[in-house]
Amino acid sequence: MSGALLDIEELRVELPGAARPVLDGVSLRVAAGEVVGLVGESGSGKSVTARSALGLLPPGARQRGRVLVDGQDVLTADRAALRGLRSGAVSMIFQDPRAGINPVRRIGDFLTEPLRLTHRWPRRRAEERAAELLAAVGLPDLRLDRYPHELSGGMLQRVMIAGALAGEPRLLLCDEPTTALDVSTQAEILALLGGLQRERGLGLLLITHDIELAAAGCDRVYVMYAGRIVEHAPAAELFGHPRHPYTMGLLGSTPPLRGPLKRLEPVPGTPIGLDQAAPGCAFAARCAHAQAGRCETAVPELLPLASGRAVACVRAVELAEPAEEVRS
Repeated sequence: MSGALLDIEELRVELPGAARPVLDGVSLRVAAGEVVGLVGESGSGKSVTARSALGLLPPGARQRGRVLVDGQDVLTADRAALRGLRSGAVSMIFQDPRAGINPVRRIGDFLTEPLRLTHRWPRRRAEERAAELLAAVGLPDLRLDRYPHELSGGMLQRVMIAGALAGEPRLLLCDEPTTALDVSTQAEILALLGGLQRERGLGLLLITHDIELAAAGCDRVYVMYAGRIVEHAPAAELFGHPRHPYTMGLLGSTPPLRGPLKRLEPVPGTPIGLDQAAPGCAFAARCAHAQAGRCETAVPELLPLASGRAVACVRAVELAEPAEEVRS
């Protein structure tokens, strides 16, 4: 996909002391006007993928591959270039708004400080812009002198979204933006993000552990396990016809957003940790379709299938419908 706002190619990230890479050959793209989901259990590497796009990895992290944000290579960018990207082309919304805003400072300071320091706006102009941003996220009457503890979780997450929009980004990275909220507020925040994305033509990467949510709200979905992309496909294809056993397991263990209730079947076992090496398929120990000796030793490649999808499973063809053929 040429002209992608986010273009990650064969990204490998290693941390000191880890027995395996945090990310191992991850490739992912997000285009303007597109909503892309990144799904997986906790510890799969989703947040590290997003942080790599901002150059926010911890000290000692080693990276290989390529990460392009709006055409700028993040891995080779200096500090000034990274500051320019973070204040303009790309913004990130984190999952816990109370951890992202200084509790002893007013929300007006949170919203105006980047505009005044980075863009050199005078205070009055920055405050007017902050009020516009609050109105855009559904808080037109919220005063700038309020403190974070005076707001509900949903209101504070809206403030976080307003802050992310301050630099007029083209790419928005949403790292489980509704995790800390109740169900009704989650729906409001997701509707708000969807409306802003369509209105502004943003590229949006939605990180979530809820595959049903990603399938309902995204154009395409990537499924990640143990630092690897194990399947990606258009959302409707992924939801209707999952091909990787892990994707099947996630769908089978998640309550449906709509339609009749179903019996949930949890994915057996637990995800491997960074202290555990995975010489073959990292999911083999939890997989009902694993073949002894084959899946435990061979690392499956991401194999392209029909319908614009790819699957990293040595039995992908067998698990596919008979009419679906592997591309040559």
